[in-house]
Amino acid sequence: MQPTRRHLLEATALGAAAALTGCKSLAAGAAPAAGRLRQSVAGWCFLNQGPRWDVATLVKTAAEFGCHAVELVDPEHWDLVRQHGLICAATRSHTFVRGMCQRGHWDECHAQLRSAIETTGAAGFPNVMTFTGMADTSTEPGGGVVTLEEGIENCVAGYRQIVAEAERAGVTMVLEPLNTRDSTTMKGHPGYLGAHLDTCLEIVRRVNSPALRILFDVYHVQIMDGDLVRRLRENLEWIGHVQMAGCPGRGPLDGSQEIHYPAVMRALAELGYDGYVGHEWIATGDAHEQLRRSIAACAV
Repeated sequence: MQPTRRHLLEATALGAAAALTGCKSLAAGAAPAAGRLRQSVAGWCFLNQGPRWDVATLVKTAAEFGCHAVELVDPEHWDLVRQHGLICAATRSHTFVRGMCQRGHWDECHAQLRSAIETTGAAGFPNVMTFTGMADTSTEPGGGVVTLEEGIENCVAGYRQIVAEAERAGVTMVLEPLNTRDSTTMKGHPGYLGAHLDTCLEIVRRVNSPALRILFDVYHVQIMDGDLVRRLRENLEWIGHVQMAGCPGRGPLDGSQEIHYPAVMRALAELGYDGYVGHEWIATGDAHEQLRRSIAACAV
């Protein structure tokens, strides 16, 4: 039977309604297009958590669902990533515990950042992740305790020593705020110095280099600061990468959580954001289906 104009209009309306409600009405098994924004899938939460996929499954699934990238996948797998037409949108470096806010960790942070910047730049990939670190690392080798003000000063000075190398490599270091309110492992990070977006923004603005930007993790910013769309609008020029997870709980992007991702993604698209948006959440059921629906919910 040939489709009528009415059928086409109804199908279009249903598709729009599905996107606005977390895509609950999508037909099972249908692969969504990722839309205007360049979507990515973070490795650790599908490789080490949830379904515990192998890298080949992660990459194949991301490509199948129309994503442009994966992230936090080690360089040894980058040839496989390229074979599926993807890139690695964010490379790991030092840990979120031993970060730039402690001068005793600078040598370690600088060495790991330099290595990641060199590898990422040679591959033509865009971003390397970085962290302020914990305010108290007195139990760690070379650690100590800093106030918020001291930690910010240390971060500014520490990044100024390495930012020119990132500029030459064409790589952006992306500094991530992490929430300190959830004590569940990998859902929050009590004691992290850069817990608030404004703290990390102060560091990035003072360093004032295109090679240091904010990693705007919607999940963490929602927990600590909220007012997501306004913060995106006010600070877009400082944002180099975006990550996403359901809140509360860091689960998939569905109707059971408080962030309405279609609105957040529309705001990014309207603002002209041209970076990547990464799915960094922990599956709570059928990971393949939850990822399919989450990608569709962010397609604008």
